[in-house]
Amino acid sequence: MGFLSYRDSMELLSGLDAGVLRYENLFLQETLGRYLAENVVAGENSPSQPTSAMDGYAVIHSDLSSGRIKIMGDNPAGSDETRVVTSGTCIKTFTGAVMPEGADTLIQIENVTVVGDEIIIDEAVPFGNSVRPVGESYSEGEVLLKKGTKIGFAEIGVMAGLNLAVVKVMLKPRVATLSTGSEILEIGQHQEHDGQIRSSNHHTIAAIAQMAGAEVVQMGVVKDDMATIKASFENALASADIVVSTGGVSVGDYDFVKDVIPALGAEVIFKGVKIKPGQHILVAQKGEKFILGLPGFAYSSTVTFLLYVIPLIKKFLGTDKVFEVVEARLKEPFNKRSKKSEFTACNLRFEGGEYVVDFAGKKVGTSAILTNMLGDAALMVSQEEDGAKAAGDRVSVIKLDRF
Repeated sequence: MGFLSYRDSMELLSGLDAGVLRYENLFLQETLGRYLAENVVAGENSPSQPTSAMDGYAVIHSDLSSGRIKIMGDNPAGSDETRVVTSGTCIKTFTGAVMPEGADTLIQIENVTVVGDEIIIDEAVPFGNSVRPVGESYSEGEVLLKKGTKIGFAEIGVMAGLNLAVVKVMLKPRVATLSTGSEILEIGQHQEHDGQIRSSNHHTIAAIAQMAGAEVVQMGVVKDDMATIKASFENALASADIVVSTGGVSVGDYDFVKDVIPALGAEVIFKGVKIKPGQHILVAQKGEKFILGLPGFAYSSTVTFLLYVIPLIKKFLGTDKVFEVVEARLKEPFNKRSKKSEFTACNLRFEGGEYVVDFAGKKVGTSAILTNMLGDAALMVSQEEDGAKAAGDRVSVIKLDRF
């Protein structure tokens, strides 16, 4: 199986089927950060009646030219006003109150002077001034929130306004993470010699998975032994919807993962993509579950997780919104290092009405340098056919502030 282009790998990934999507019902207060499992539709108009947008006097607009209008009384918010405004009369009406029948305009208190039981018009207002029309916020039958929407503070507020106590949300997919390698030590383990290194990969990708809306099952570190790795994968498949390992997918004598995954009865969708970093990525499927073997270097496993695992997580959440990709202007030259699609750590800022990119503090070296993802980091995308870029050129950048 030859190496695919990045575009072809993305097309294959997008065609994978996550099966029947699952959901659960939660109380509204518990849904922050979750994904809607169905459209939220307005059951009524808001407001349902013309409503005052300010404190003032509900009048008939043609009466303003008379210069003075008699006050019939007050209409506080929440009152059941039944009086009718007729020519030559007005009712003092407060913000949020239903406009009295007969009135078509609200003149705010700053525009009048009260003398006895009358208002003197100091400054007239246009017809319909400060009156919220029926359905200004939304109309009955309008789809306010679409299935697959991530619930934030505004969504909570809108659903509270609709009196939704219980909300149907997508069930969080479970992502099992494990790192392979006999040289890998878990956090807290004693280092016996310099050939041993701390595991960061499964902690890094677990954090990304949680940010993307998944539940994480930590499988820890697995030594380079075929039987042990196979048993760990079988356990992970029984526990999760997506199994992600790091290490063991290259061509070394101890890279067992690439052999274990087919042995599990999984169909290898593709192995090897012309990308930098992460060309040895392996994507497989077993039933409605997915297995991804990622490279072992920290930056490489992080980038490939972002590119390939997050879209799968989003499939289970019923949405195809993954990253925001923006156009930015290079502030310094960029030399492409290969003929592959490259994903280069950069600094992304918004300056002078546009996004700009530079590489200050980003080290050039192997795909092990995870510190390149610190700060205002983003991923600059260079396609296979791209060459060197000059300062001022426009580039595509994947934002990493939310996904």
